[in-house]
Amino acid sequence: MDRFKLVSGYKPEGDQPGAIETLLKNLEKGEKEQILLGVTGSGKTFTMANIIAAVNRPALVISHNKTLAAQLYGEFREFFPQNRVRYFVSYYDYYQPEAYIPSTDTYIEKDASINQDIDRLRMAATSALLSARDAIIVASVSCIYPIGSPEDHRAMMLHLSMGQAINRKAILKRMVETQYERNEFDLTRGKFRVRGSTIEIIPSYEETGIRIGLIGDRIAKLQKFDPLTNRVLSDEKEVFLYPAKHFVTPADKLHKAIDGIKEEMKERIEFFKKENKPLEAERIEMRTLNDIEMLEELGYCHGIENYSRHLSGRPAGERPDVLLDYFPEDCLIFIDESHVTIPQIKGMFYGDRSRKETLINYGFRLPSALDNRPLIFSEFEQIVKQVIYVSATPGRYELERCGVPKLGEKSPLVAEQIIRPTGLLDPPVTVMPTKNQINDLLLRIREKTAKKQRTLVITISKHLAEEIADYLKEFNIKVHYLHYEIDTFERVEILKNLREAKFDVLVGINLLREGLDLPEVSLVAILDADKEGFLRSETSLIQIAGRAARSIDGEVVMYADRYTDAMKSAMHETERRRKKQTAYNTLNGITPRSVEKPIYKSLAEIIGTDKKVKEKVRAAEEEEFYGKDLFQTLKRLEKKMAAAAKQLDFEDAIYYRDRIKKLRQEK
Repeated sequence: MDRFKLVSGYKPEGDQPGAIETLLKNLEKGEKEQILLGVTGSGKTFTMANIIAAVNRPALVISHNKTLAAQLYGEFREFFPQNRVRYFVSYYDYYQPEAYIPSTDTYIEKDASINQDIDRLRMAATSALLSARDAIIVASVSCIYPIGSPEDHRAMMLHLSMGQAINRKAILKRMVETQYERNEFDLTRGKFRVRGSTIEIIPSYEETGIRIGLIGDRIAKLQKFDPLTNRVLSDEKEVFLYPAKHFVTPADKLHKAIDGIKEEMKERIEFFKKENKPLEAERIEMRTLNDIEMLEELGYCHGIENYSRHLSGRPAGERPDVLLDYFPEDCLIFIDESHVTIPQIKGMFYGDRSRKETLINYGFRLPSALDNRPLIFSEFEQIVKQVIYVSATPGRYELERCGVPKLGEKSPLVAEQIIRPTGLLDPPVTVMPTKNQINDLLLRIREKTAKKQRTLVITISKHLAEEIADYLKEFNIKVHYLHYEIDTFERVEILKNLREAKFDVLVGINLLREGLDLPEVSLVAILDADKEGFLRSETSLIQIAGRAARSIDGEVVMYADRYTDAMKSAMHETERRRKKQTAYNTLNGITPRSVEKPIYKSLAEIIGTDKKVKEKVRAAEEEEFYGKDLFQTLKRLEKKMAAAAKQLDFEDAIYYRDRIKKLRQEK
């Protein structure tokens, strides 16, 4: 599909039409940067969707954390069901980077737990960008980290079509070159198997498989099939198979890269010998030769990203290829919650460099490893062609870039979206003393729960969040806490459960500030509101208060024993917005109403790991197995049981065990 098709039962209202018009005019003029200043509940995502549909250009939406990226991903999928909406965040559930501590002579090997589902979504994002223009990628700041060359990725793509003259050996060779693994027994993502003249592949970016049937040296069958049930889903005229990993290199470039790595290794050995460091010289030689051997044999090695400069043929110091390089020149970028996301992008480079310098100085890595790095902010600025900063509280950087002296000042490059179509006002703010604050909070929570409304409690530490959650449980309050140690999928599920009233109170720290779309929340309680610092700055307090701005009964309670400048400024800005909304409501005869929004699917449901999805798969299996050869059925079930047990998915393993028992008894 070439065009973006926006599907929605809503039309732009309030400030939205004016904001959309301003943003579109600036884009047409060729303005590089502008701001969408939108308050909570004003429909910023809907405005972004309208912009994308109007300009009909590929878009990248950058969010500062996985939870908000997942929420945006769900919303854009709803707005553009017929287009390629993809999700690109860090695929690590756990990550311990390679490091060396000289003071204790301790080497820490890289250790990571990769979430295979997120890895698939990342691969799906790049393959979507290389195959079509109707792509919207929702990403975290991981989009500024190296992922390999788009040119190499495109060059290694295998295009197959019905009737094409190609032999079996050529297909298998390309599968190996593009990092697919051959496995005749466990056909999963990124693997292939061969059965006579039939080749079956599960692309690394899909849940369905591709079956290639050959007659002689010609393709006679191209099918998509379900790997679980083996059922044919569709017959295809052509397929495009992209590499299984982002770091792939054509054979000719790989040989040149290996020569370059060897040359750099020799130079480094000489350097260490001149410095009278024989241990470091031996270490770098041994480690590099081992990696070279793996590259020569397999085309891949552990930590291959550290050789990305050689593999891509870049000169020393040149920036790496990142997700942005997969986009066409005319792509449009939205930086959501820019006041937080921009500082994150700025800081990524420096934290990465100091760790690697130590590894290089002690012979664990070659100096070229420094070129495997996130973008420097100036490099990011150069790549960006047109960007829209989206925030209720734009930071100093965004304001200065758009010629705005301070927040609230007018500018042709600022599209203000203060008015909510629902007529809702910013929530009133009450300041309460800290004495007996928990008892006061408990009473307020019970009042909201009686009305079937939810509460957010904002703390300044993870420990305090857990303590308050435990304390509230003693009073039979259904409560959960949320902090940075909870993984991506669980965070999204927790927020979904709050909306579904599986619990009534959510306790957390700064993860609850920006962008969370929770219309059922009518009370936000801010503990330690007078503790000056980042978590209680003017920007933070305005953002926190915004979590209660989607309910007609919304209110904010700040527990504090004094009024800080940040508190005063936040309360002043809130009152300014309340007056503007009140005037609009009066002029247009609008009665405020609470936001009503569907509860979007969780990431688990979207990617197919939800229980309901498993039940559908099992139902399909039952239908598929019925009437088939019993021996083959039992073999397949035993294989699935073993695979489930290996992945510690004991619920599935028990299901398959019981199914096997039942079939044997029937026999």
